[in-house]
Amino acid sequence: EVRLVESGGGSVQPGGSLRLSCIASGYSFDNSEMAWYRQAPGMECELVSGLISNEDPHYEDFAKGRFTMSQDNAKSTVYLQMNSLMPEDTAVYYCAADPNSPWAAQLPCGDDEFRYWGQGTQVTVSS
Repeated sequence: EVRLVESGGGSVQPGGSLRLSCIASGYSFDNSEMAWYRQAPGMECELVSGLISNEDPHYEDFAKGRFTMSQDNAKSTVYLQMNSLMPEDTAVYYCAADPNSPWAAQLPCGDDEFRYWGQGTQVTVSS
């Protein structure tokens, strides 16, 4: 059974940083394809970044220069380092794995476009 478990969320002030982790158990990182999405209140899930193993990560425009997605195969973990956080980054952040099609910019969280989703971790940015 594949499980994705996110952690690392919390409350920070604007300009602060957080590093999110997504541990994937029962999942092979060989030829993996994973993504981070986020859901603000009342909104669908929004793509943040995506990573195909051995390739450079993709970032949505709002994440470029501030967020870094990386993968540690030995730890079966993907990370999302978030710097210069802003209040509009407040959301529940999800990791997802194995899409059926190219990463959608927006989709319902938990949609079966991805075979696997984590439970999410809350990020709150406020002063």
